[in-house]
Amino acid sequence: MQAQEVLRQLRFPELEDVRQYMRALPTNALMGMGAFAAITTYWFATRPKALQPPCDLGLQSVEMPGGERARRSVLNNSDEHMTHYYSDGRTMYEVFQRGLRVSNDGPCLGSRKPNQPYEWQSYSEVIDRAENLGSALLHKGHSSTGDKFIGIFSQNRPEWTISELACYTYSMVAVPLYDTLGTEAIGYIIHRAAISTVICDIPEKALMIMDCVSEKRQTVKTIVLMEPFDSELVTRGQECGIDILSLKDFEALGQANLQKPVPPQPEDLALVCFTSGTTGNPKGAMLTHGNVISNTAAFIRMTEGVILIHGARIGYFQGDIRLLMDDLKTLQPTVFPVVPRLLNRMFDKVFSQANTPLKRWLLDFAFSRKEAELKGGIVRQDSMWDTLIFKKVQASLGGRVRLIITGAAPVAPTILTFLRAALGCQFYEGYGQTECTAGCSMSMPGDWSAGHVGPPLPCNAIKLLDVAEMNYLSANGEGEVCVKGPNVFQGYLKDPERTAEAIDKDGWLHTGDIGKWLPSGTLKIIDRKKHIFKLAQGEYIAPEKIETAYSLSDPVAQVFVHGESLKACLVGIVVPDPDFLPIWIKKQGIEGSYSELCQNEDVKNAILEDILRLGKDAGLKSFEQVRDIALHTELFSIQNGLLTPTLKAKRTELRSYFKEQIDELYAKIKM
Repeated sequence: MQAQEVLRQLRFPELEDVRQYMRALPTNALMGMGAFAAITTYWFATRPKALQPPCDLGLQSVEMPGGERARRSVLNNSDEHMTHYYSDGRTMYEVFQRGLRVSNDGPCLGSRKPNQPYEWQSYSEVIDRAENLGSALLHKGHSSTGDKFIGIFSQNRPEWTISELACYTYSMVAVPLYDTLGTEAIGYIIHRAAISTVICDIPEKALMIMDCVSEKRQTVKTIVLMEPFDSELVTRGQECGIDILSLKDFEALGQANLQKPVPPQPEDLALVCFTSGTTGNPKGAMLTHGNVISNTAAFIRMTEGVILIHGARIGYFQGDIRLLMDDLKTLQPTVFPVVPRLLNRMFDKVFSQANTPLKRWLLDFAFSRKEAELKGGIVRQDSMWDTLIFKKVQASLGGRVRLIITGAAPVAPTILTFLRAALGCQFYEGYGQTECTAGCSMSMPGDWSAGHVGPPLPCNAIKLLDVAEMNYLSANGEGEVCVKGPNVFQGYLKDPERTAEAIDKDGWLHTGDIGKWLPSGTLKIIDRKKHIFKLAQGEYIAPEKIETAYSLSDPVAQVFVHGESLKACLVGIVVPDPDFLPIWIKKQGIEGSYSELCQNEDVKNAILEDILRLGKDAGLKSFEQVRDIALHTELFSIQNGLLTPTLKAKRTELRSYFKEQIDELYAKIKM
């Protein structure tokens, strides 16, 4: 009957007519028809199914009443914003307790040593260690009402999360520190938050703490170290008036003086996240448990909270980014949060290996087939093209990834679409900032189109505010992105002036980003309000919009666009992609090492021609296009001080760093 049903679906004549027709066929034809029917039946039975979206993808957000043109997610049943998902998970402390229960005390946090399997700590072990650590903090004089800010200066690892949970268990506040902030900024944060205890991973960070806290601003009394240290460090600490203790001994101290947990309320502070910004001192964004939980409930980049509240496990990398791919193959994660920079490298790596015309044709053809499935809502890893072409890139992430979330910076639509097809898993892009806990919008399940960051999350509304000087008007569906909801932060620590600049009197967070509503109700980030300047002729320039267009060039890894009020044109600094440049330029008959190519005038001119073409395609006006560029061989990075910890360009530092090249470019240009 299956074959008959298939024939009926294929619009053959009435079934009785088909029987008569088949009786009249020669035996070979009957066998062929039988084979065809069997194959067709198998295809119908095993054909991939499209993921059913939770809403009409043509209308993912709706306008709210009030006349502000604010929009909310259609996933909300009303104009009320989502504050939580589970009634027994209203704080991060409760998140762990729920994870313990629903996992039946399953594995929680995992780590590994080189060439070793992952070792896992259970939920109860993590909670017990957190109570010991938290009790030690209480014993040292910390409390939920007084000295409650605890510095955590470490890479991501289980002890980081245990330290964080220790704070939550006793209603204290975690203050993450990052070495990329620099010694001066770390000293500023410690003084601003009056931090007396810092939990560090390695001795070098303890030394940095001691270097950055002068006698006049001395607040640190205790440093707890995860890794082993020598007696010299203890002596140095004594000279600074700081106790140096191992994490093991600190936990033992707490176990000997164990205190009953003091669980927080949703309105209590959970974290103070200092953002480096591109200018001035760091700003400490105050986030409550309610902020974090609302964002977790709406499911955006708060991946750790989402994992733990469902009793799942988190595996950490070894701490060496060069070993990340080995960690992925060993861990075989199913959920993989990733920054766009890694996606760019993956994309370049795949295409650099397609180094013959035949391989490139096969790659392009395989991508076109899987892209066609994506447009139909189908996401899978078991097609013929996966077996032949894409299994290797899927295996590089462990082979079991089912969901990827990216954010923190834009992803080129071409790269996002290709990797969605190649990796064959649900792949979401989000947008947000620390001040709205993490995210305020994210792409919707089933919508695999690129070039937007999805509709508002269910925990917040988004409106676009006029930026008249840049000709962005909310009446046209364009303007500064403003966010309102329970995920919006409480303000900056001890900084009412900058808090008032960020949150207006009606509670709207002003992000400084320029957005545009698309017909589907999704948001597209198109510009940046803060980084604008005038050229000599009075034209406003938004460099990040130009850089976004230029970054789509195949040989370009990074680009910095610069202009001055006394100059009539723009210039740029381009860092070519070391993997892709030799392949790209070889088509034009130019060969050489990466450094040689970067010094070649013909290579520079070819890249300039390509980015100007892309700029024209993106609708840039003539005055928005660079007049000339210089090539640079070192990537902008956190380490060399040209990127913030969230991988945003430090424009002031970039201008200073490339002053000589910029001056030379302008000197050569005839105005």
